[in-house]
Amino acid sequence: MTERTYLNSTYEERFEVKALGARWDPGLRKWYVTPDLALAPFAAWLPATADTSPVRAQASLESESRDLDVPNKGIPLSRLLGGVANLVSEAFGEGVWTAAEVLKVSSARGGHVYLELSERSPSSGEVLAQARAVIWSRFAAALLSEFRRVTGADLEAGIKVLLRAKPVFKTQFGFSLEVDAIDPAYTLGDLEARRREIRERLKKEQLFDRNRALPAPWDFSSVLVVAPERAAGLGDFAKEAQRLQVHGACEFSYVHSRFQGEGAAAEIAEVLRAGLRAWSGAKLPDAVVIIRGGGSVSDLAWLNDYALARCICECPVPVLTGIGHERDGTSLDEVAHRKFDTPSKVILSIEEVMRSRVREARAFNECIVNLARRAAAATGADVLNLRRDIEHTAKSAIAQARADNKSAFEALRQASTGTLRDARSAVMENVAAVRSDARQLVQSARQAVPAVIADIDTRARASVVLAKQRSEGLLPLVLERSRLTARTARRETELAIRETAGVASKLGRVLRHVDALLPVVLEQAAATTRSARRETELAIRETAGVAGKLGRIRRRVDALLPAVLEQVSSTNRAHGQAAERLMSATAERAARGVDMAAERSQALFREIAGQGPQKTLRRGFAVVRSSAGEAVTSVVTVQPGTAVQVDLHDGTVSAVVETVTQTTQGGGA
Repeated sequence: MTERTYLNSTYEERFEVKALGARWDPGLRKWYVTPDLALAPFAAWLPATADTSPVRAQASLESESRDLDVPNKGIPLSRLLGGVANLVSEAFGEGVWTAAEVLKVSSARGGHVYLELSERSPSSGEVLAQARAVIWSRFAAALLSEFRRVTGADLEAGIKVLLRAKPVFKTQFGFSLEVDAIDPAYTLGDLEARRREIRERLKKEQLFDRNRALPAPWDFSSVLVVAPERAAGLGDFAKEAQRLQVHGACEFSYVHSRFQGEGAAAEIAEVLRAGLRAWSGAKLPDAVVIIRGGGSVSDLAWLNDYALARCICECPVPVLTGIGHERDGTSLDEVAHRKFDTPSKVILSIEEVMRSRVREARAFNECIVNLARRAAAATGADVLNLRRDIEHTAKSAIAQARADNKSAFEALRQASTGTLRDARSAVMENVAAVRSDARQLVQSARQAVPAVIADIDTRARASVVLAKQRSEGLLPLVLERSRLTARTARRETELAIRETAGVASKLGRVLRHVDALLPVVLEQAAATTRSARRETELAIRETAGVAGKLGRIRRRVDALLPAVLEQVSSTNRAHGQAAERLMSATAERAARGVDMAAERSQALFREIAGQGPQKTLRRGFAVVRSSAGEAVTSVVTVQPGTAVQVDLHDGTVSAVVETVTQTTQGGGA
């Protein structure tokens, strides 16, 4: 293999052979392979005479190795590696579809793309295989463009890909894989498979719809924002959020985390929980917003994490996502309360909700104002009607109270009159009973009087006889004494006549006169005696009769009087007690009637007073006061020229009385 091996390639295949290391011969205008390159990769373009058998190459190497001298034992490394290259080329004449995870992607100046691929254990994450790969520039542009078109992402670290890779071993660069095709559907399928696995697991645990089942925030007053620090989309979001926060409409709290790379999902969950713990003891935020400034599918793949998705499901408040990828979503978008394409749309949605609440508040306010106006109008009408009803009711109540008072007083008067009539009747009955008892007593006394009178008459007759007997015994003594007196007077007269001679004639005349008068005197004395005796007898008789009657009557009266007095006293006490009871009942009934009338009157007065003077003044009435501030209730208290003050419902008017006209109570002047 000391000379060139020319290839039979077409113009369209020039990029492929060039990518494998072939060189261009401008003289022959053909591509050729230098001796240091294995011919196996170029098997499709080799001429028929070329021998590319790996067995021959291996035998040749072995023979050459045996033919070497001891000091020069061995073969050159280039020959050894060339043999390996020939073996690899012979074994893998075409590319093989291989699944691997991209660890690193780099681009060369010539347009080639170099990859580092690996395979990890699904259970332990241990690296099972690792290799370098290259996409030659003749394939790179088309493959990467198609990959980006289908997946929406660039080929970068963290993405699982299905590559058609051909193993290549070069003596200078070692083992590598040459990629000539990529299946974008596999990458999408892997991402979708991972999301589907997370989705099914959360559904099985009945957590998948938990956050979406939370009621949407009716309004926003506080929001917790989780985003990468200095993310591109965070600036637009924060700008609008700051405008809302400055005006006190909503408060935004920010926590930051990585959104891609190993451990990014766990970090997001941790800062989210820490942010919510900051609200411990206070009201939780109205929502949690998770945003980032766009990214490729590979960037989004880091967010397809079960632990992070479960954290979102168990979040006690609605979670709004704005990852920044319009076409493809993540597990976070599936479990979040609501998904938005970009962070700007998240803040616009929050602002729109707040605007809706403002519009509703304005509408409610206008509705309340209208209702208040209608209610005020209706209330005014109701108040007017109620005032009229109250006035009518007050007047009716006053009239009714007056009628009730009149009826009560009339009933009281009638009751009092009836009670007095009953008492009078009872007293009259008592008097009639006393009179009847007195008549019975008098009748009894009259029945007893004849016997008493007969007794008195008998005793009077006996007294008269005794008095007569005594008078007859005394009459001779009186006559004898009269005669003795006359004789004595005569003797004395005679003696005087004898003793006084000068007066004899007088004495004679006197004597004669005495003799003349003596019969008259005696007659008069006898008449007087007879008259005295008659008068004495009559007096004795009358005195004796009256005394007897009086004695008997007194004794009978003395005997009957205690019983009569006791009966009269008992009757009087009974009738007095009955009269007292009747009077007490009448007084109580009258007091109750008066109290009821007073209570009704006071209630009416309170009801009328409750209307207040202002309401009365508003109806057109006025209060007139004197200069001293006292209410004027009669025209008698004012004179023409008197200054008065008129109180209206909204002020005071000063006036001077010009004329005074007095009106009688009956309405006449």
